[in-house]
Amino acid sequence: MSSHHDALPLSKHTSRQPSATRSDVRQHEKADSLRFDAPRHVQRHSIEGEDDGPRTSTEHDLSSDEPGAEDDEGKRRLTRARRANTLSMDYTENEETAIIKTLDRKLVLFLAFLYLLSFLDRSNIGNARIAGLEKALQLSDFQFDYCLVAFYITYITFEWMILLYRLVPAHVYISLCVLAWGVVASLQSIVTSFTQLLALRACLGITEAAFGPGVPFYMTFFYRRSELAYRVGLQISAAPLATSFASSLAWVIVKLSQNSPIEPWRALFLFEGFPSIITAIFAWYFIPDSPETARYLTPRQRKVARLRLQEEHHDTSDTPNEKSIASKQHFYARLVSSESIKTLSSPIPWLQALIFLSINVSFASLPVFLPTIIRSMNFSALTSQILSAPPYLLSFGFVLLIGRLSDSIPDSRGICLMACSGLSATSYFTIALFGWLESTGIIPNSLSIIVRYVAVYGAAMGLFSSVVLIITWNLNNQPSRKEKGLAMMVMNVVGQCGPLIGVNLFPKHDGPHYVSGMLVSGFFMLGVVMLAGLLRWKLGRMNLVTDGKGAYEMVALQRSDGLGRDNGEEEEAEGLMDHSADALTRRKLTPVFRYML
Repeated sequence: MSSHHDALPLSKHTSRQPSATRSDVRQHEKADSLRFDAPRHVQRHSIEGEDDGPRTSTEHDLSSDEPGAEDDEGKRRLTRARRANTLSMDYTENEETAIIKTLDRKLVLFLAFLYLLSFLDRSNIGNARIAGLEKALQLSDFQFDYCLVAFYITYITFEWMILLYRLVPAHVYISLCVLAWGVVASLQSIVTSFTQLLALRACLGITEAAFGPGVPFYMTFFYRRSELAYRVGLQISAAPLATSFASSLAWVIVKLSQNSPIEPWRALFLFEGFPSIITAIFAWYFIPDSPETARYLTPRQRKVARLRLQEEHHDTSDTPNEKSIASKQHFYARLVSSESIKTLSSPIPWLQALIFLSINVSFASLPVFLPTIIRSMNFSALTSQILSAPPYLLSFGFVLLIGRLSDSIPDSRGICLMACSGLSATSYFTIALFGWLESTGIIPNSLSIIVRYVAVYGAAMGLFSSVVLIITWNLNNQPSRKEKGLAMMVMNVVGQCGPLIGVNLFPKHDGPHYVSGMLVSGFFMLGVVMLAGLLRWKLGRMNLVTDGKGAYEMVALQRSDGLGRDNGEEEEAEGLMDHSADALTRRKLTPVFRYML
């Protein structure tokens, strides 16, 4: 015996309600006007199977009580819109919370682990140098620097590969990226010349550019705008976490391989690169293409996960699992669309890119200066590694705290970014000041070392948090996914040039205090504070324009309806009324995009 229970909507109320009276219908309509109205595309993408289920009492009354309702296109659209709006809200807050927690545990933590592996594989060349790489390959200082620069050149050049997250299924794309950089990183263990090492470092830059910069963009397939900062923080914080134990891990590998037939630096490349190859197999199964393909969500949770994102997205045709994306011609056509041109011509992505560049210029000083301070304390190698870890570990916790705070407080992205950048700028100025005071003999060496070491904590916490906030802010302020992808590409291509500038701020003859380099880094972070304030002001002005435009359109709709009735032409008035109602429905059901401040 067939039953309608399979088609029941996802609702807090599953029992049937008695037929509503006309007054009940009016009250229901009034309540609908006060609640959040879902985007229009929810009508076409409501929960699977529910469109064929029993009609609501409101829909029944409107279609049966009013003569000619079935022929009234405007009223039918209003009815379908109200019904779709009801369906879009038919899940509980507890269900949504459970889905978010599951995604945090299963997806975000796994992505953070992948990012940790990539960070280890890109940065272990410094430890390999200490372990004998430079001597074995007879590299000069310039040749070693070329190997470092080769990575960043290809990393910057191939930032456009972020867009492939929209073309290739995520589980295939990410798995191939992890496999590729694992193979390249492991192959560094068999190089015999400078040319081979240079080529592999360039290839490593390509494979990691395909993965890391696009991960925050990929997270927008699963999370709302107001949920992104904490999740991006979980991913980015893998970098300081990796840095905190990378040197200790390298020390252990080198120590154990000293009596083995493999040279220590070769063992380091092999043992830190090979785990990525193994992890690529797991990535194939753990990485979903969209919420609807997540293995760890129940069928109901997948539908709820899809609906809660549809209520927020403003590009109705731009879903991560859309079949048309599989067509390359369709994809390339969308890249050169007017919407893409509008994104690239807007000052917002470029201003965000300039902020990211400034942060990266300052970030280049951190790994340079921290070992210098510790070496000046005359500690052993092992003690120096231990002292290097706390600033990064504290940054790990601070990033998560700032991410959670920024998500919890509405329109706080810019304020948090200015605060974190200000903390970092103050720390750099403190390091420069006390370095200068020590170099001139005004204060003793012991006091200078303590103050500069403590200031490193503030610099590290401010820098890592600023990176998370500007990436999240960039994604928050693009309406559609293709605009997000383009904006991220612009920001990364421009922003990743920062380290190329920053590493040149610390010539050896300026050591051990690097006063001029620290001052420049501090001024760049101070520039971030001002640029973030300017961006926040600009976005606020754009929101005011949007609000004014929306109010003008609503008044225009009301006036067009009123003019129709004043003419006394009944048929024309009815047509204008229907047209106005339909336009008003579109206006209500398509939330105006507001920039996050």
